[in-house]
Amino acid sequence: MKLGAFLMPAHPRYRSLHDGHYHDLDTLQYLDRSGFDEAWIGEHYMMPAEPCPSPDLLIAQAILLTKKIKLATGAFMLPFHHPAELAHRICWLDHISNGRLMVGIGASGTTLDLEMFNIDHKAGVHREMTAESIEIMTRFWNSPGPFEYRGKYWTVRRPADQMDKCSGYHLKPHQSPHPPIGVTGLSASSATLKIAGRNGWIPISFCFTPQYLHTHWQVVEEGAALSGRVTPSRDMWRVSRPIVVAETDTQAWKLAVEGEMGRYFREDYLPMIAGNNALGLFKHHPDVADSEVTVEYCAKHCWLLGSQATVRERIEEMQSLSGGFGVLHVMGFDHLEELLPIRDSYRALQEIVATHFA
Repeated sequence: MKLGAFLMPAHPRYRSLHDGHYHDLDTLQYLDRSGFDEAWIGEHYMMPAEPCPSPDLLIAQAILLTKKIKLATGAFMLPFHHPAELAHRICWLDHISNGRLMVGIGASGTTLDLEMFNIDHKAGVHREMTAESIEIMTRFWNSPGPFEYRGKYWTVRRPADQMDKCSGYHLKPHQSPHPPIGVTGLSASSATLKIAGRNGWIPISFCFTPQYLHTHWQVVEEGAALSGRVTPSRDMWRVSRPIVVAETDTQAWKLAVEGEMGRYFREDYLPMIAGNNALGLFKHHPDVADSEVTVEYCAKHCWLLGSQATVRERIEEMQSLSGGFGVLHVMGFDHLEELLPIRDSYRALQEIVATHFA
């Protein structure tokens, strides 16, 4: 098992965009020094609690300040970008990172983001646009010569080179055939993760209720079988979860529930999920009432908290319930006011994984 991080990135609303950005940048440097293998960075527009609209800007700066850690968008929301332009930006990042880039892609589930771009999400247009966009981008990356693509949402061309005029298509990815692509899934038997299996992409599970984690890998295998692919290796499977490690279980609970992670869930994340009628994603049993899904409930059933011994046991439980996975992601939250204890938590988690699971 390897260790990574998934940064939304989340910040309290009083945090300035400047301070939040440089806190994220400092966190990526710390994760690189601490031996984390990778970090994924989200993209949002109309979410004040997750205010980063350009993960590639953060990645471009982090490339210069880190040495080994792989950096990934988590994810580019493809309906919001022209695929020809984004294909070139990804190639550029792949080269300047010297191949340390991975690319998460998504259709966006944020209603206001989709409405801002005038995308009819109720009719599933954002999913159709995502499929068309990735087809166009891979066409650019893999094409040996000129082509024209006429789709439902975009028409693009790779014109014939005119080298006598010093013009032509030249920006191919550094990695062959392109940087690894990943997608995230949350619900049981996630349809998104079945798409990952069909295309050979990296599956990333957001794990709040590990009881159904095994269904995520089942649909990855089903997707691979549908497209005639060889059964994928579990080493490529990422599982992301809120994790806090402290000297004792009580200290970890207090740091998580009373700290910034608890505040984020209490004031931002749980209200957003409730507004989308999706609190079932957090329930360890379907009979649990929505009113019972509180921060304390999440701390008990959804988060991974405790001493090193407790966290080690909980990771072993996740492996047993899932059948095994390759990379554990800690979900990262703003911790400027809790810098030392959260950094100690990251370091302890790295020791647990390196000692007992590597």
